[in-house]
Amino acid sequence: MNSNRISTAKTPLPAAHRGITGTGIKFIALISMLMDHIYYFFGYTNTIPWWFGLVGRLAAPLFLFCLVEGFIHTKSRKKYLGKMLCISVPMGLLLFFMRFGGFFVRPDGFYPQNAMMSSFVLLILCFQSFEWIASRKLKKIAAGCSILLALLAWPFLAVTLSSINATCATVIGVLGYTILPMINISGDITLPVLLTGILLYLTHKNRKIQIAAMVILNFAWHFVLVYLQVRTFPDFTFSQMFTTYCEWLGAIFAAPLLLCYNGKRGAGYGKFFYAFYPAHIYILYALSWFLMAVSG
Repeated sequence: MNSNRISTAKTPLPAAHRGITGTGIKFIALISMLMDHIYYFFGYTNTIPWWFGLVGRLAAPLFLFCLVEGFIHTKSRKKYLGKMLCISVPMGLLLFFMRFGGFFVRPDGFYPQNAMMSSFVLLILCFQSFEWIASRKLKKIAAGCSILLALLAWPFLAVTLSSINATCATVIGVLGYTILPMINISGDITLPVLLTGILLYLTHKNRKIQIAAMVILNFAWHFVLVYLQVRTFPDFTFSQMFTTYCEWLGAIFAAPLLLCYNGKRGAGYGKFFYAFYPAHIYILYALSWFLMAVSG
């Protein structure tokens, strides 16, 4: 045997480089989100397959996971929060004028209610508060507790102040949709979304526990609680839990992908992801409006 013969066998990748990078997970979430929003904006045509919406359930848990990873590893949390605000504030302001002013609303009364970036703002504030509380430094503990209490009290305070007069209601409304986002102004800012993000952060040091907690929470909220509510509907069938009421499947679909996460950031493309979110929403919305106009 020739000892100088060159082996053609491929050298296996180190364990640390196997699996999916953070960028890979974001691209999967992006494609899922795009399919979901195509179904969301063009559903009125009855031509988009229902499973586009099903695949779309994958986006939220993946993006929430990426938010936690981004918060933990970012070099500047102030800049990280600032980037989210730069997107969430103008989108929230536009949503406010669409909802209460009727501006840019499609002829059928539909308008985009997407506000995931506002959820990210709230979650980043919660994450930072948890870190300060865990620091065991009195000033930071006080700051962390103050922020959490403020976030909890803000919706109740807003309702009280809004009842004073129309001017107060308008000012509070603008604040609640922009720099001080309020829970339930959109389907993207709901308690299960926020709880999922918080749970992913609190359990991030153990990946298996983290993913199990995410799946259990979403199954309990979106399957068990929803099933107990809708099972009494006259036309309800159990198969609808996999079609109409399929939000719970998102965490289950996300689990194997997150187990393949290798802890590496990947190529990044941060500017692309930040720009894509608002851009694709309003482009799809404009296209859906145009299609409705030419076909109507």
